[in-house]
Amino acid sequence: MTEFSVAGVRITRREVLGALAAAVLINLVGALGVPFTTPDSAWFQALDKPWFYPPGAAFGVVWTVLFSLMGIAAFLVYRHGVENRAVRIALGLFALQMVVNVAWSPAFFAAQELLLAFGIIVVLWALIVATIAAFSWVDRRAALLLVPYLAWVSFAAVLNYSIWALN
Repeated sequence: MTEFSVAGVRITRREVLGALAAAVLINLVGALGVPFTTPDSAWFQALDKPWFYPPGAAFGVVWTVLFSLMGIAAFLVYRHGVENRAVRIALGLFALQMVVNVAWSPAFFAAQELLLAFGIIVVLWALIVATIAAFSWVDRRAALLLVPYLAWVSFAAVLNYSIWALN
């Protein structure tokens, strides 16, 4: 089996493929909210947005990178073995936060419920913090890979709240 050394860590070709597969899988799960995401809709275009609202193209790029990091993080935890209780808890929290993540788009765009969407993102933020803590018990690198996700969701929460407050 071919081994590589990345940042002093030895990994096999199989592990690289597993991490890539996990990144693709998490991107596919994250994409479940895309059909509900309608930033070009008349409703969304009519909303007042804060001065710090990023360009629309940024969202797709940022989420793709974040979902990829999340997939790699989940793989790093998974490879410690699901027979390990800490791994099962960490992956359970990860799955739960993914469900809540996907629920945000329908609440915000389809239901047009800005305050409900803000409530969902607050719950998501708390679940990400819990997931980072659980991941850190299994693999600190995996926990660190979720920090950019927490930062982006923090920004998204401020953005969601600001849009609600302006409208």
